[in-house]
Amino acid sequence: MMHYFLGQMTSAIKNSMIFSLLLIFSLLISSQSFAAKTEQATISVSATPSFFTGTFGTNTTTNITYIPTYIKYKLNDISLKLTVPYIIVQSNGAAVSGGTVIGVGKGASRTSSGLGDVWLEGKYTLHHVLGSSFNVTPYSKIKFATSSKSKGLGTGKNDVELGMGVRTRVSSQWFPFVRVGYRFVGQPTGRVLNDILTYRTGVSYAWNRESVFTVMFSGREASQPGFSNAADMIVAWNYKLETNMGLQLFGDKGLSNGSPDYGVGAGFSYRF
Repeated sequence: MMHYFLGQMTSAIKNSMIFSLLLIFSLLISSQSFAAKTEQATISVSATPSFFTGTFGTNTTTNITYIPTYIKYKLNDISLKLTVPYIIVQSNGAAVSGGTVIGVGKGASRTSSGLGDVWLEGKYTLHHVLGSSFNVTPYSKIKFATSSKSKGLGTGKNDVELGMGVRTRVSSQWFPFVRVGYRFVGQPTGRVLNDILTYRTGVSYAWNRESVFTVMFSGREASQPGFSNAADMIVAWNYKLETNMGLQLFGDKGLSNGSPDYGVGAGFSYRF
C-alpha cells in the first residue's frame, strides 16, 4: 500500500513538472512571437544577500545566509526568472530545502556552504480581468535540486509549484496583492515529506516615483509531518536610484515556531 501511495505521488510530481516545463516553454515561444511586435523586452539582474536565524520548530538554532542572484527576462506580460543562490547553513543537521528549514535532520553541529537549489519561474499577467481593475497572474516554478544533500543544503529532489497571484489598485498609491500556490515536494530517500500550500498577502504603498514600501504576510504548510507551519511578517522598502537601478531593504519577523526568529536582507538590481 505504501509503495502504491509513493508511486502515485511520484507520478503526480512528474506530471506537474511536465506541465510546468510546458508552461515555461510556451511562454518562451509566445515571447518570440511577440518580439516582432514590440520593443519592450528587458533583462534585469539583481542580488539580495540575506540572513535568517531561529529554531524553525526544532530544538536547536539554525543560521542561514542566503545570497541569491536573480536573472529576469520580461516581455510585455510574460516573465521568466532564474534564481541561482549561494547558501551557508550553520545547524545541528537541520533538514533544509530551497533555502529554508523544513524539519529536523540527522547529524552533528556543522557549517556547510555551496550552491543552493536553483529555481526557474514563469508567469503571465492577465490585465483587467473581466473588465475589472484586477490583474491575475498564473505562475509555475520548478526547484532544481542543485544543492548538496550530503552537506545538508537540500533534499536532493526537485519540487514543483503551481499557483495564482492577484493584484489591484485602490488608489494612485495603494496596491493590495495576494498569491497562493501548491507545491509538489520531491521525496528524498529515508524521509517522507508532504506537499504544501504556500501563500502571501499584503499591500504596497508608493510614497513617490522612487520609493515603494511593502508590508506582507507570508506562510507555508510544514513539509515534515508533525512540524509547525511557517508564518512571517515582512516589511520591505524599494528605492529607484536611476531609471535602470534600484535598491531594496527588508526585515522578516517570524510569527510561528516553523519560522525564523528574524531575518534581514539588502539588495541591488540593474535593468538592461
